[in-house]
Amino acid sequence: MVETIRWTPEGVVMVDQRVLPVREEYVTCRTAEEVGRAIREMVVRGAPAIGVAAAMGVALEFQGYTGGDPLARFDRIARDLNTRPTAVNLKWALERMRRLLEQIKDRPPEEIRARLAEEAQRIKQEDIETNRAIGRHGAPLVPDGKAVLTHCNAGALATAGYGTALGVIRAAMEAGKRIEVFADETRPFLQGARLTAWELVHDGIPTTVITDGMAGHFLRSGRIGCVVVGADRIAANGDVANKIGTYSVAVLAKENGVPFYVAAPVSTLDLMVSSGDEIPIEQRPPEEVTHVGGVRIVPDGARIENPAFDVTPHRYVTAIITERGVARPPFEESLRKIAEAGVAPATPAG
Repeated sequence: MVETIRWTPEGVVMVDQRVLPVREEYVTCRTAEEVGRAIREMVVRGAPAIGVAAAMGVALEFQGYTGGDPLARFDRIARDLNTRPTAVNLKWALERMRRLLEQIKDRPPEEIRARLAEEAQRIKQEDIETNRAIGRHGAPLVPDGKAVLTHCNAGALATAGYGTALGVIRAAMEAGKRIEVFADETRPFLQGARLTAWELVHDGIPTTVITDGMAGHFLRSGRIGCVVVGADRIAANGDVANKIGTYSVAVLAKENGVPFYVAAPVSTLDLMVSSGDEIPIEQRPPEEVTHVGGVRIVPDGARIENPAFDVTPHRYVTAIITERGVARPPFEESLRKIAEAGVAPATPAG
């Protein structure tokens, strides 16, 4: 399985997701500014992955620390790294690194350098373990002998490894279930066609790529047993911000009686946000819409809107799968129980 991001003596090394599946290339970032640029320019993407990248960016910048106010240094670094507003994991990772720094700010510089590097690598390892736990909780929900529809990429490439939505699919396969995957292409960045399909084909999981406009047709066909997607931020009421087009899939799934599951770590929950109306939606460059593979497909003069995410209201969400268990409606109660007590609500599988 591909290693999305890793800490090395040379710097933070990432798979360049802009050129997959045509080429497998790697980018080495040697400063926090370079890590921030890699996040902003989609070299690395996916809410958990950019959280790991941000933590490593902090640790990377502190490798040259020899003294002075470490918190002031952190605040400057955080501005370079906090480049995407919708995914809450980035903010969560930066806050975790700052809390550690507050505890050790009076320690010798060499200890500060070492402790921050250790914490960033710990966040990465915890993410992989979290994804495997999400897979274990989600696998029983996947019907045997049916297809799973997914949107965007919530696999190893969007995390530190294994994946959230694709982690559920991988765990179901490992449990012996006979499933195939329908992957929405996910315009305009084509994460489904380029990245999800690449991962699943690499793993030998039967995969069919469809255009976004085909989802309703296949949901109505009876071939799809469930939808599983990831999330970039989940509000206290269960509203889910995810890649643009997710809302449409959720509405179509409900219309056709197909369960719609969201797989995400607890770090994606933002209980300070009461509903999806409060989640900021990132606007991406118009060139992502006007061009495909560097070729212009939209006439000059046409106006472009390019929101990177949309919000799926909680009424369309069947359940939210976390590493601590499966939350079901009413989400105000089940999500808070998971987040605060760390105890999963009792939920039947299936």
